[in-house]
Amino acid sequence: MNRIKLPATYQEQIDILKQRGCIIENEKECERILANIGYYRLSAYFLPYKQNNERYITGTKFKSIYQIYEFDRKLRSVVFGAIEIIEINLRSIFSYYHSMKYGSLGYLEPGSFNNKHNVGRFKTNLEREINNNKKVLFVKHHINKYNGNFPLWVIIELFTFGMLSYFYNDLKTADKKSVAALLDANYHNLVSWMRCCTDLRNICAHYGRLYYRIYSAAPSGLNMTERESRGFWGAIMVVKSLFPSKEIWNNEFLTEIEALFSEYNEEIDLKHLAFPEDWRTLLKK
Repeated sequence: MNRIKLPATYQEQIDILKQRGCIIENEKECERILANIGYYRLSAYFLPYKQNNERYITGTKFKSIYQIYEFDRKLRSVVFGAIEIIEINLRSIFSYYHSMKYGSLGYLEPGSFNNKHNVGRFKTNLEREINNNKKVLFVKHHINKYNGNFPLWVIIELFTFGMLSYFYNDLKTADKKSVAALLDANYHNLVSWMRCCTDLRNICAHYGRLYYRIYSAAPSGLNMTERESRGFWGAIMVVKSLFPSKEIWNNEFLTEIEALFSEYNEEIDLKHLAFPEDWRTLLKK
């Protein structure tokens, strides 16, 4: 087993970067950035520039790596905003459809789902979310006034994206098809897209890296190469497919993406996002 690495001072971290061929034009600024972000977090953005001998490609500048980090941070914020709109829309559609068909508390009945539905695990997850949010006003209200009974359209506000995905995946096939039709999607694809969106949301929520990343789940039903489907391109096309408003997508979200790409045009490489050349056309709704 390899020995665990020892901690290094900021100056030692700077020396390591320089020994590996990184050009640092302002050491004071470099130290400030390392103190704010951390060497380990920032080191992931050096990966595309790393050679087999642990040295960086000739001409690699610390300033450029930091700019890519800033691009990724802003991209993450834009994507997370889009996922928020998707998540709220899915909560609304799922709760309306299911409660109209099975009633306010039908989500607690095994017969409202397919045979794979694990009622015990589902209720445990619900109880955990209620307990974690018991001081929230609407949760306290339903505990005190309705003896802890929550209509689906209320309790779904406590669902994580993962719980939403689990909820949909456990619907009966006929219900999956009906819900997917409301979203102009194939129900098999919707299961896949929600899984991808759950992963993407978690990456954004935990400030993970979007740039130069291979995603664990490749979305189904999208016409793209394997490389594109496992890169950020596949993830963003899922977001586009699930986004409920053509107007907001084209006029707000897409505008923000284009502006961000333009701002960091000299630093970023679209191949590290798996974007095709005609990405602007393909991203429009």
